Amino acid sequence: MNKNNLTILPINFRHEKEYLINNNFDSWQEIRNLSDSEIKRIIKADSLCTESRLIKIRAIAIFIIDLDLLPHEASLLLHCGVGNIKTLSNLNPESLKKKIGRLERNLNIRTQSNLELSSMKSWILRAKKLSK
Repeated sequence: MNKNNLTILPINFRHEKEYLINNNFDSWQEIRNLSDSEIKRIIKADSLCTESRLIKIRAIAIFIIDLDLLPHEASLLLHCGVGNIKTLSNLNPESLKKKIGRLERNLNIRTQSNLELSSMKSWILRAKKLSK
């Protein structure tokens, strides 16, 4: 993975980002496939990495790989409270739009892309197929 792929990660993931780059985790697929035992090995190897942040990075990678989302879309889902595919599959596009809108208002930002309900609907439909 070149460093640009990890640039979407906020500053609070800096230790995990550094570890992943330095240890040649060079694709979202590799991060997606991290097992819980590998995550535990990483936190033993680098005390600045935390299990919860590595699990969040893996969740972003799962969204990117399994749902074919862009990195900023996957990060947006995670930060608006959608932590896994099962949670996404239980939403409807309107409620997801509200979650994203609430996040934007709380952070006083606009997201990089103007997400349409049709995009959110396709994400939810893909999530439903995967969670069956």
